[in-house]
Amino acid sequence: MNPPEFEGDAITPAGLDALKAEIEQLQTEGRRAMGERLLAARDLGDLKENAEYHIAKEDQAHLETKIKLLRERLRNSVVVEADVTDATFSLGRTAEILDEESGAVHTWTLVGRAEADLARGMLSAESLVGAALLSRAPGDVVEVQTPRGPRKYRVEKLVA
Repeated sequence: MNPPEFEGDAITPAGLDALKAEIEQLQTEGRRAMGERLLAARDLGDLKENAEYHIAKEDQAHLETKIKLLRERLRNSVVVEADVTDATFSLGRTAEILDEESGAVHTWTLVGRAEADLARGMLSAESLVGAALLSRAPGDVVEVQTPRGPRKYRVEKLVA
């Protein structure tokens, strides 16, 4: 099964809030701290030979690039509300998923790729496993070809 195609970058309302907060933090506190760092480095002497100043300027360019990329992500984001009346695992929903090989039960929330963070239980709907589990109901078993070989997952129950 191929990963699903979404118009724009699918994002949950919580993911949208986190993205906006990150942009705000970088534009305010991040830029302010960078300005202070540049001023301190400038005070160290001749700018041509001032490594601290050149490193700070490079870091400032990275900060501005990150802000630009996050703003672009925000512009391209499409908010997808979880449909809690749907009886299947869909974007924004949380489910308990059984790995039939290991017996481990994972609690995963299906999210857009920008929000994905498996360590926090956020599974991208565009990943191999996420795409296979998308629109599956409790009791459904899917087999996914992973880099480590085929794996079987069963949707145990929808949590939220």
